[in-house]
Amino acid sequence: MSHANRAIGLLGGSFNPAHGGHLHISLYALKTLGLDEVWWLVSPRNPLKSADSLAAYEDRLCSAREIAAPYRSIRVLDIEARMRSRYSYQTLQMLKRRHPGMQFIWLMGADNLASFHRWRRWEWLLASIPIVVFDRAPYSHTSLRSKAFVRAHKFLIKNAPIRGITAPALLFVHLRRNPVSSTALRKTLGLFGFPSRANRLPSG
Repeated sequence: MSHANRAIGLLGGSFNPAHGGHLHISLYALKTLGLDEVWWLVSPRNPLKSADSLAAYEDRLCSAREIAAPYRSIRVLDIEARMRSRYSYQTLQMLKRRHPGMQFIWLMGADNLASFHRWRRWEWLLASIPIVVFDRAPYSHTSLRSKAFVRAHKFLIKNAPIRGITAPALLFVHLRRNPVSSTALRKTLGLFGFPSRANRLPSG
């Protein structure tokens, strides 16, 4: 398959920390939606979250790389940090310029759809990339009442895989829910859900 014809899922987020829920939806997208790869876009800073709630960027990037390491079709990228991209629309514009002809599909949880109307240039994103929303308790009803869903519901599609689908298109996926979340991990393991630096084995 040529490079230009590949279908890539984009899963952006803080990954604070990365966990099995991220894997859960990524592996589903690869298997069921007909994607060639899923790229995890680890954000240096979420404009909608307090910086005090985020672990160090390198820790979050490391956690994502560690959990994704066994899966060749999942790539963890620091492109937003390297290119100083603050907003998702900037990242998408950059990726489209770098990879003309490649199909990108945006992947998100229902919690993100509930707040999608607060994203910078969210209407441009809706018009520019097919979006797949994964059901996530307790956000199901909130997301379906959101401003973004009201705007996008007329673009709902029901069939997967979505290779070749052009934007605007919205697919709402009901799948077996993974109970793990970054918030739960932080409550269980500490503020950031990462092992102490002092307890890590030396690299090399």
